[in-house]
Amino acid sequence: MSSGNQASRCRPSAHPWQLWGEATRPSLRSPVVEAFRASAVTQLLVVSDLAASKDWYLDVLDASVYEEYGGTSVVLELADSWVLLVTAGEPTPDKPTVTFAPTRDRDLVNSEIIFRVDDCWGTYRLLRSRGAEFLTEPYDWGGEVRAFFRDPDGHLFEVSERRG
Repeated sequence: MSSGNQASRCRPSAHPWQLWGEATRPSLRSPVVEAFRASAVTQLLVVSDLAASKDWYLDVLDASVYEEYGGTSVVLELADSWVLLVTAGEPTPDKPTVTFAPTRDRDLVNSEIIFRVDDCWGTYRLLRSRGAEFLTEPYDWGGEVRAFFRDPDGHLFEVSERRG
């Protein structure tokens, strides 16, 4: 990604292969790669209030803004990774059956982000002082101490300290 607003380049009205025919479609000309290799993993989270969510991630988790796209999404740098916050959205040509929607039931979870930390209790105290709302105090499982909290939209996070 480069700096600057790329919203128009990221959402073209039509792909060249749609305009010029299937033979120009890159997937039909590109060689097959031998192994899956990615340079990074980005977590996408759908949020109901982009500005409030961005502020929460900056203030509570010390994230920094990498790039913003036209008021509908923001890329944050967090723990040597990217978190992409996006607003709700209808299907698009590249995901024709997928609708992005914020969490409806905070207690039904299908994913979470886990932060490995050196001191779970210390991190718990710091994040609570910044407004993070934890489900419980850190719990010691013997080999691990962990505590769970949510962002303003209910996405689940965990701070985890390995022991031993």
